[in-house]
Amino acid sequence: MQIRTQRLSLRPLEPADAASIRALAGDFDVARMTGMLPHPYSERDALAWVDRAGQGEEGVVFAVARDGALIGCSGYMPMDAEHAEVGYWIGKPFWGEGFATEAVRAVVAHAFDAHGFAYVKAGHFVDNPRSQRVLGKLGFSPDGEEMRDCAARGEPVQCLTYRLDRARAAGALRQP
Repeated sequence: MQIRTQRLSLRPLEPADAASIRALAGDFDVARMTGMLPHPYSERDALAWVDRAGQGEEGVVFAVARDGALIGCSGYMPMDAEHAEVGYWIGKPFWGEGFATEAVRAVVAHAFDAHGFAYVKAGHFVDNPRSQRVLGKLGFSPDGEEMRDCAARGEPVQCLTYRLDRARAAGALRQP
């Protein structure tokens, strides 16, 4: 499955992506904003994750590529028949370009279309205003707060959670 947006290509991960994933996700500034990425993050870690994703153990995962080069990843984990949780990260050299918003818009639309979910959820750590802006632009509404583990920080971090219902998504996910 491949999804094309105005500037990006979202495609399945490949073992050859491991080096780029390690380089980008291995940056502490990226890893510390995710729950699951450890720090340091080795190429062996990245290859194992790509393998698990390929086997479906990580939900639905896409490599986010710009001009053929991997710049991040995005995907979703079905939680039940009604909803999924969306996740994403973009490499630091590509921050501030709108790539996260563009990629997540496509991933969320795909989740609704492919699975018929009633809603999707997402979250970000309280010290990640960039993700807060991404989710706001896509129409997500605040849904709560909880503590979530952060592998890179080695401790639980306060996480703000959001929800996007199918009805609201229809208008919110239109291309700008």
